[in-house]
Amino acid sequence: MALQRAIEMSAILRHSFSWQVLLIVLAVTGCAPSTQPNVINLAALEPLPVARSAEVVPLRVAVAAVISPQGTAESYGALFDYLSDRLNRPVELVQRRTYAEVNELLRTGEIDVAFVCTSAYIAGHDEFGMELLAAPQVNGESVYYSVLIVPAHSPARSMADLQGKVFAFTDPMSTSGRIYPTSLVLDLGSTPEQFFSRTFYTYSHDDAIHAVADGVADGAAVDSLVLEFALARDPTLTNRVRVIHRSPAFGIPPVVIRPDTRPQLHAELQDILLTMADDPHGREALARLGYDGFVLIDDSAYNSVRDLTASVTPFLADIQP
Repeated sequence: MALQRAIEMSAILRHSFSWQVLLIVLAVTGCAPSTQPNVINLAALEPLPVARSAEVVPLRVAVAAVISPQGTAESYGALFDYLSDRLNRPVELVQRRTYAEVNELLRTGEIDVAFVCTSAYIAGHDEFGMELLAAPQVNGESVYYSVLIVPAHSPARSMADLQGKVFAFTDPMSTSGRIYPTSLVLDLGSTPEQFFSRTFYTYSHDDAIHAVADGVADGAAVDSLVLEFALARDPTLTNRVRVIHRSPAFGIPPVVIRPDTRPQLHAELQDILLTMADDPHGREALARLGYDGFVLIDDSAYNSVRDLTASVTPFLADIQP
């Protein structure tokens, strides 16, 4: 019996000794809590990734080719810079060859705002709801005229004197550059195809002016504001072209916007344009265009052009762009 108890006591002592050895080994091998401070290698750190903000979508603005592409970029550049600063977003100039192409860009939503001709506004308003945003004011008025010009040395005194001559139209949709001069020919009992020996399109008013000044065309009808601007920039033109006829006043080519534009953007853009003349930087941009400023304009301002277009349209198919 004593021997059995001795054996059991020996087993207990051996088990206790094994646990003590195990604890010592764990402490030595580092599994026990360490008292050494953590060391961070600063040279190996990388910056945290920065969240990228959404890309700012530019405001896309088209200018109908009333003046040539180069002239448009030069004249409207300051205005677009001003809009960009006020909106705090890029402004992108979009240009196309014809007025109809600009209308199509607005209809399909590929542009947001456009500076269009009077007839292009009427067509866009009727076809897809193009909306007026503002209109330029020049010399206290928001009107312009179609002026018939000839080379300075030409003996012509009226449209009747241009029968059998070469005539330059600006754009198939232009009020001053095609529709009005066509009405003058119709009043003479003829059509452009029968009346002129040849016609062609310049697709801008300043190019039509130079076509007459250079003797490429015997006559052209152009936007009076573009002619005034061209004469101011190049006084030598006063000795090369001459005005022989001036139309009644028409509602000035407006600034228009897509019908589905967010109301907030519509209001913001309109406010910027209407208050430009109150800002020194805005006045500088306006001066580049020859504008006093921008004003609100009503759709009824274009009724006379609607009536003129309706009377001339049946006779426009004889000259294709």
